[in-house]
Amino acid sequence: MVNVYFKPTKSFYNIVPKEFSLWTPENKIAHYDVRAKNILAYALTLDEFYRVFVCFSGKEMWDLLEVNHKGIK
Repeated sequence: MVNVYFKPTKSFYNIVPKEFSLWTPENKIAHYDVRAKNILAYALTLDEFYRVFVCFSGKEMWDLLEVNHKGIK
């Protein structure tokens, strides 16, 4: 899913966002991946978006777009 708001929380029942300084490296990677996917999604035309919206990561989206536009300058 492309438009997902990612914010790790301190506990499951009491939804309190963690401070950024307390995030684990995995939390930070997931957060930056969601941001990258959103940036790519907003920059694409509708036809291109439909090609990449099934991708799970920003890197996968980027690689697919790179293959599709390899010969275009």
